[in-house]
Amino acid sequence: MYDSEVAEIWDTIYRGRGRDYAAEARSVAEVIRERHPDAGSLLDVACGTGEHLRHFDDLFDHVEGLELSGDMIEAGRGRSPWLTMHQADMRSFALGRRFDAITCLFSSIGHAHGTAELDATLARFAAHLNPGGVVVVEPWWFPETFADGYVTGDVVRTEGRVIGRVSHSRREGAASRVSAHFTVADADTGLRHFTEDLLISLFTREQYEDAFRRAGGTVELLDGGPSGRGLFVGVWR
Repeated sequence: MYDSEVAEIWDTIYRGRGRDYAAEARSVAEVIRERHPDAGSLLDVACGTGEHLRHFDDLFDHVEGLELSGDMIEAGRGRSPWLTMHQADMRSFALGRRFDAITCLFSSIGHAHGTAELDATLARFAAHLNPGGVVVVEPWWFPETFADGYVTGDVVRTEGRVIGRVSHSRREGAASRVSAHFTVADADTGLRHFTEDLLISLFTREQYEDAFRRAGGTVELLDGGPSGRGLFVGVWR
């Protein structure tokens, strides 16, 4: 779980890496409208602080977000108070309305642990779709593309603050353990260090596709996507 300051730090790191949330939202919207030209409503699942959501808000008539972390939502509402963001689990949520499109980006689908939770998540997506609805899911690495022992690091400088992050990823059964250390040097508050430890499932392509089909959708895997890991796209006829 994140606190609101950590949520802001994560956003700063991604922006420092050159993430263009507006361009990514436009690209995903194009994928949706190629399959549903009249799509007017969208739910962004695992929306974090709403960086994609606030750009989807410019592209669709009605958007809502769903996020498990209350601190992420707090940070997002501080930046974009007009957005509707629900605190709920993607594996069990029930919002009482349907959407023309559902997105799940940033490889957040990997936080479903095991195929039963993956099935439950896709079933929840299907239950919240209008006829002809489109689901776009950005996967985590497949088992054969995951780099066991991968290390990386970033240093991002903003006015009055320097943020450093180093991480190590290792295979752990059918999942990957991603451990990260953050150091923040702030002109006003001094130094802070914290760690993050995530277990992210290494689903196979077939497991993703089977989950889409069991939930009643078609499925295709597109190359590219925001992080280069592709996009699974399903349509519920």
